[in-house]
Amino acid sequence: MSKNFPIPEKVIYVCTGSKCKKKGGKDLGKLFRDMIKEMGLKGQVEVVKTDCTDRCDFAPVVCMQPDNAWMPQMNETKAKGAFQEHILQSSPSTK
Repeated sequence: MSKNFPIPEKVIYVCTGSKCKKKGGKDLGKLFRDMIKEMGLKGQVEVVKTDCTDRCDFAPVVCMQPDNAWMPQMNETKAKGAFQEHILQSSPSTK
């Protein structure tokens, strides 16, 4: 009795440790989820909130996989650019 375990093509990790959360980490997670929904990528791209990534001096921190792109001091403008570069440009559904 095995069920399919859905595995997204891409994952956006958003730090929500105390410092990142205070500097907008939680809001970034919502922004990414909204963009995923808007682009019809639900199930292909997933946002995962992480505990502290131990990079507090660079808060808020985001990591996009599978590109292994770590981005410090993320804000809404940078988030939209990173989404375009790491999610949309290499997403099979947008080619």
